[in-house]
Amino acid sequence: MKIYNTLTRKKEEFVPIEEGKVRMYVCGPTVYNLIHIGNARPMIVFDTVRRYMEYAGLEVNYVTNFTDVDDKIIKAAIEEGVSADEISKRYIAECKKDMKALNVKEATKHPLATEEIDGMIEMISNLIEKGYAYDSNGTVYFRTRKFNEYGKLSKKNIDDLEAGHREIKVAGEDNKEDPLDFVLWKPKKDGEPFWVSPWSEGRPGWHIECSVMSKKYLGDSIDIHAGGEDLIFPHHENEIAQSEAANGAEFSKYWMHNGFLNIDNKKMSKSLGNFFTVRDISEKYDLQVLRFFMLSAHYRSPINFSAELMEAAKNGLDRIITAVDNLKHKEANVTNEALADEEKALLENAKEFESKFRKAMEDDFNTADAISSIFELVKFANVSVNENSSKEFIIALKDMIIALSDVLGIITDKKEEILDEEIEKLIEERQMARKSKNFARADEIRNILLEKGIVLEDTREGVKWKRA
Repeated sequence: MKIYNTLTRKKEEFVPIEEGKVRMYVCGPTVYNLIHIGNARPMIVFDTVRRYMEYAGLEVNYVTNFTDVDDKIIKAAIEEGVSADEISKRYIAECKKDMKALNVKEATKHPLATEEIDGMIEMISNLIEKGYAYDSNGTVYFRTRKFNEYGKLSKKNIDDLEAGHREIKVAGEDNKEDPLDFVLWKPKKDGEPFWVSPWSEGRPGWHIECSVMSKKYLGDSIDIHAGGEDLIFPHHENEIAQSEAANGAEFSKYWMHNGFLNIDNKKMSKSLGNFFTVRDISEKYDLQVLRFFMLSAHYRSPINFSAELMEAAKNGLDRIITAVDNLKHKEANVTNEALADEEKALLENAKEFESKFRKAMEDDFNTADAISSIFELVKFANVSVNENSSKEFIIALKDMIIALSDVLGIITDKKEEILDEEIEKLIEERQMARKSKNFARADEIRNILLEKGIVLEDTREGVKWKRA
């Protein structure tokens, strides 16, 4: 199994620290709003990496965090007149709903930054004792230049770097020894949540959170650290500096980063009006289509989101689901039970597609080629199965398509058809729920219909629906 390692800028054979076991940390979202489709890409990509590793027989300890204390969360809380804790808890719950709809597996552990503050204070104290950090009027900074390998992940030369880290803007530069030093702990502002520390009542910097959560749940050294390529600098670079300075060990052997997501060849932004949450997409498509779309390109490549490409993904996914459904139908109506000699030979040929799938995934998780091999298997099944086929043969091909799709997190079950009158009855119940302010039930009904392939659109003329 080869992985492209951002640290070395080349593909390397994957050799875990502990044979048969993988320790993997993926940076999770900051929970101040519904997750957008840019957040969804690393969730889907690295869930698929995990799934393949488990399929290959490895035991994966998969940790991904929620950043539940941050300037954006505090801003959202102030705007709504509620606590930061209420904002973060609400959007963690919403994020988990979206992850489930995307068929992202539960992490081994989903740590929250706010529950690990003691560990952060301990690591910061350790860094101060070792001379890697210093307290300046209640703000603790990391001495960036003291860590000799700073820049090894991003390939940036420390002398060429300019000040501009996200924390510098928050804390100001007046009390720093060096403009490049970054924040480990910052004092509270009025109305902000805070924790008591030896330096001030305040909260941790962003980078220290992941270092501490990774250390606690995976150990000083891990196999894989992953996230979007926007995190390479400064977040992951700073994680390496503080983790290796504190722990005296290599932080992560392999670094994996997914490419950016663009919308109609433009960067996604609210100002351009092309900003989409996962929930927005769920109003038009089953989220399995979004997952399939994300996996149709190599994870390191930039990916372009457009209506045309989503339709192509929907059609591709439908091909696989329809093939499985047809095989189930034929399986139920077949009379021959036992495998014929000719079918045994065909099944041997079918294993070639499984081999192609493995080869694609072993080469830095090339999901685009892996999907192509599933399409080839689907075509083979469509051609090979006929009215004379045995049940054993049909089941073998069906199970092979399902198993390979499952490695990619693709669900092959066809949605049950729902009658028009059942849809109208549920829409009526939803309208009643909304009038009585039972929004939880209204959302539940929308999700029930979406699971059956029915998309609702609230208009001035009333609720319109269509089959996805």
